[in-house]
Amino acid sequence: MKKSFLLLTIGISLVLSCQKTEPSIPIDNNTLDGPVDGLTTSEKLQFLRGDAAFNNQIFTKETGLGPLFVASSCGSCHAGDGKGHPFTTLTRFGQTDSSGNKFLATGAPQLQNCAIPGYEPEQVPAGASSSKFTPPANTGMGYLDAVSDDDIVAMADPNDANGDGISGVANWISLKSYLIPRTGSLVNNGRHIGRFGKKSGAYDLLQQTAGAYNQDMGITSTYEPFDTYSGVAIAPEVSNQTLSDVVFYLKTLKAPVQRNGGNTAVIKGKELFNQINCAKCHIPELKTGYSPIGALNKKTFYPYTDLLLHDMGSGLDDGYTEGNAKTYEWRTPALWGLGLSKNSQGGTYYLLHDGRATSIEQAILLHGGEATDSRNRYNGLSDAEKQHLIQFLESL
Repeated sequence: MKKSFLLLTIGISLVLSCQKTEPSIPIDNNTLDGPVDGLTTSEKLQFLRGDAAFNNQIFTKETGLGPLFVASSCGSCHAGDGKGHPFTTLTRFGQTDSSGNKFLATGAPQLQNCAIPGYEPEQVPAGASSSKFTPPANTGMGYLDAVSDDDIVAMADPNDANGDGISGVANWISLKSYLIPRTGSLVNNGRHIGRFGKKSGAYDLLQQTAGAYNQDMGITSTYEPFDTYSGVAIAPEVSNQTLSDVVFYLKTLKAPVQRNGGNTAVIKGKELFNQINCAKCHIPELKTGYSPIGALNKKTFYPYTDLLLHDMGSGLDDGYTEGNAKTYEWRTPALWGLGLSKNSQGGTYYLLHDGRATSIEQAILLHGGEATDSRNRYNGLSDAEKQHLIQFLESL
């Protein structure tokens, strides 16, 4: 009897000890990863397969890495599904206008700055323009993918008809041969609306994913079969099923959840955000159209973007472009998850397309072009008002 009691006491002590030392489950709104609510059982399984492929599969020379590459896994550029760091920032080069990229034969559009033994990493060729692209956060992209083309066009104002100085435009791009237009896709002179990438140069998440496997890791697929070193089509090094799983994973990552939304300073900051006209491009609320994924079908969400290209001024003109975008045009980045960016960036912000801004205020002050008025209005705020605005942005 005494022995049984002693064993029970030891067991309880061990359980309590483990409970004290094991890490607590993070609060949902403090993380970026995790699936959207409402997935079916089979969809949850596909999400998990995609999660494993994205975050756990590390390519080697033996499994197809390279010979030229940037990273050996998807997750290495998107820690915790968040924004990238200067060490993971990509270099795109070669295209200066809509006439096309003249440096495709010399490795464009992406610089592969690493190589397996026996090969030399790429260098940007003489005469080629280039730009740095910091990897974006992955979360909520399925919602952005499901916004209807009609809604995107409705937000555009290419000729500034309302006279507010803001003239967002869609980037009409040519579709890759393997892409299937989404339901309701609009066509303009044979081109479709791009919505992913810093300049909306990618049509959908399949193009974004297949391109990343090929350009970032040197991994071929049936969609992107050409080896980035030789330019020769080779056998697929990643299966269509794996690509499908990763695309589904990216589509069904949850949207970032706002924190401290009821805080007085955050509420005041949101009012100031609207007052200085930031919300004219960073539109708070959008809706999805039809999606074959029930959890994403006809949903309201809050990304703070219009998915359009805007003139951001000479200070952000990198002399490089994609599709029909101008060198000084950039797609409005979604602001949701902004306050969590530092978690994946080593504790410091690296904002704007190339990570040059190391604080939210610095990012605001580097806005030009169509955002000049909002920047000037920000400068006119009191120090306390500026702090409220930044607190609001950090709550997203």
